[in-house]
Amino acid sequence: MRALVKEFVRLVAETLPVPEPIYEFGALQVPGQEGFADLRPLFPGREYVGCDLRPGPGVDRVLDLHHIALPDETAGTVLLLDTLEHVERFWVALEEVRRILRPGGLLLLSSVMDFPIHDYPADYWRFTPEGFRALLRPFEPSFVGYAGEADAPHTVVGWGYRGGEESLEAFLPRYRRWQKRWRFPWGWRSWAALFLPAGLSLIRRRLRRAAR
Repeated sequence: MRALVKEFVRLVAETLPVPEPIYEFGALQVPGQEGFADLRPLFPGREYVGCDLRPGPGVDRVLDLHHIALPDETAGTVLLLDTLEHVERFWVALEEVRRILRPGGLLLLSSVMDFPIHDYPADYWRFTPEGFRALLRPFEPSFVGYAGEADAPHTVVGWGYRGGEESLEAFLPRYRRWQKRWRFPWGWRSWAALFLPAGLSLIRRRLRRAAR
């Protein structure tokens, strides 16, 4: 979990409908992320289920995004936050997510475009804003944004509903402030995610590898 992603989730939670139950896939709080990566406080009083391929802190259910062991139209909201780059067949995962979303349900996405390889447990993909638009094509209405330089974002974000009509009146001003806050000069874009605590965890892993 990166600070800018957590901030984006907060602004979505405060400006758009977020139906429950909320299922977060990729909810495992890896070493150095305990507590910080817990998004439940952003959705007080909501039914929230943390899911991951592996058990551990933050995980309520072990589920595989390639074959989600949930009935159709189970979830009100699905969170895939810096998760899709770790899913080998992300296109299959998106089909499964759409299957389990209720009519009117929300899918919230974030991923990296310019970021070091980080194995949790494997790192497969990088996404552009246009790539997110393709992924969200089956969802309407939808939105795709980014942080960083327009021609070289470090982070891509997006959301889509399974039907419905949502107003952007409250969302867009907050998004533009978020985007401005997390824009970096060109030479720093690769470091966009290296903020505490996620950055220290990645740096420690790199130092351990270099010492071997």
